[in-house]
Amino acid sequence: MNLSFPYRETWLHRVNPTHKLAVSALLFLLVLLTHDPNVMLLLAVAALLPLALFSGHPPLRLLLYASPFLLLFVSSASGMMMFGSGETVWFQYGLIRITEESFYRGLHLGFRSLQVAAVGLAFALTTRPVALFYSLMQQLRLPARYAYSFLAAFNMLPLLAEEFVTLRQALQIRGGRRPRGLRGLYERLRMYAIPLLAQCIRRAHRTAAAMEAKRFASGAGARTFYYRYRLSAADAGYALYVLASTLLAWQLGQHWPLLPVKSVV
Repeated sequence: MNLSFPYRETWLHRVNPTHKLAVSALLFLLVLLTHDPNVMLLLAVAALLPLALFSGHPPLRLLLYASPFLLLFVSSASGMMMFGSGETVWFQYGLIRITEESFYRGLHLGFRSLQVAAVGLAFALTTRPVALFYSLMQQLRLPARYAYSFLAAFNMLPLLAEEFVTLRQALQIRGGRRPRGLRGLYERLRMYAIPLLAQCIRRAHRTAAAMEAKRFASGAGARTFYYRYRLSAADAGYALYVLASTLLAWQLGQHWPLLPVKSVV
């Protein structure tokens, strides 16, 4: 079963996965230490631009991928706005109490969630799992037994989905009326969970035996790689963009703020 969609390869796909992962981790730490909603707004915009322009996916598909994160933005921001603490009350009705402080804290939390989600989604859409683990083995010296174990587990996901579809079709052919309510839900879970779990155990055992035969468990000896990953001009361009956008967001947020607050702490 093919779970992937065609996309257009851009320069962001050619960035070294380890380099991209390290920059994403540094951006995450920077976001955690940023308490100015003006800076956070600009950081979120800077993270959305590469996702929208260089992910290689059409806008409608990007909107579909980003829909859970947009929901997270709305829920986190509105939850903080309506139930946060503060002194300057703007609106109050029952349990809902919107203050000036909670409003800007909610915006800050929403922009933070959006920035982290945009960076993570851009990383996921522009990085192949094989390239990521090959790069980790070559740049960070990740042991091959761990890297190939993760790759084997990742490659089992489409097989598991195919097994689920096959099992569902087999149950539909057999027919039969099932009880409704909680008992019916339990019966459906049992009919799907037990065969799928048995298939996963069989596949995992065969994969472990094959890796043992290839000397992955011992980790002895140096391994060769068909694909070699090194730093390139794309890595320099990505690091330069992140550095320039971060400095620009910090300067604009400090000297030309869009929101009348400097900190939400």
